[in-house]
Amino acid sequence: MWKDSRTSDEGTYHVKMDGTSLYTQRFGWVLPFHEPGLAPVGLEDGNAFHIHEDGSPAYDKIFSRTFGFYQGRAAVIDLNGDSFHILPNGERLYEQSWDWVGNFQNDRCTVRKRGGEYHHIRLDGPIVPNGPWVYAGDYREGVAVVRDLEGLCHHVDKEGKFLHDGEFFDLDVYHKGYARARDKDGWFHINKSGEDVSGERFMMLEPFYNGQALARGFDTSIKVIDDNRDIRAVISSSVKERMEWFHEIGVSYWQPFAIMLGIHIGLVGGKPKLKATPRGEEAVKNAWIKMGLLESDGVSLTSLGATLAREKIAQ
Repeated sequence: MWKDSRTSDEGTYHVKMDGTSLYTQRFGWVLPFHEPGLAPVGLEDGNAFHIHEDGSPAYDKIFSRTFGFYQGRAAVIDLNGDSFHILPNGERLYEQSWDWVGNFQNDRCTVRKRGGEYHHIRLDGPIVPNGPWVYAGDYREGVAVVRDLEGLCHHVDKEGKFLHDGEFFDLDVYHKGYARARDKDGWFHINKSGEDVSGERFMMLEPFYNGQALARGFDTSIKVIDDNRDIRAVISSSVKERMEWFHEIGVSYWQPFAIMLGIHIGLVGGKPKLKATPRGEEAVKNAWIKMGLLESDGVSLTSLGATLAREKIAQ
């Protein structure tokens, strides 16, 4: 029954699908059951261990913190603050202790030494010959993200070798063959060879979901792109968000733009217009159009531009 159970609303015991208790005991906290049918629990006195689905302890040892089993191994913190992995019978998987350990994924697990160095370990505990890293993440699709001693991110395979020559400011694991990456210009997607498949940069970018991903531009624009770089949908951001964004940058850019362009704002024939002297620069006008302040004709203010114009006139 543990496969169909969940934690209670109070988080102190497990319940069946119908909401009835899986057992009579109550704990200080509980986490969900994982294969092989064991769940981490803790008592009010701070002691922690794992239980069977009937609420009975899985072994006679106690820890200060226990976590779920992954690939038959669970991360624990002992009463001295050391971290390591145990087997379902409570026995240690290996002798070495760590400052912190993650969960096993793809037959590998990320761990951290007391000095802050990150490594990956194999299923039975030995260190994979890579690193040390200032950070190392979990494996997905046989590849993990690591951050080197200079702070740059790379993809490594299960033996610790670089998957490609790419190095990035930030990096994500692969999801269906593509990974998110960030350089000095923003976020984009790369393939397994580390090649840019987006062709542009975004302020925020999600992983591909059934061939499409949500992307947010630096001008509050939101769109859905596919893995062929085509725009499949345009998502409207709120006027409030655009106004908040423009107000945030307005202190730095509004006045300089006005001085540089010789812009004066007014109402012409009852319709808000933006007039520029011959000194105006087309590139900046295009930027205002992209920011949602000017219509595509380069003269008429949008509703957002008109609102901001009136605010500036009132000031």
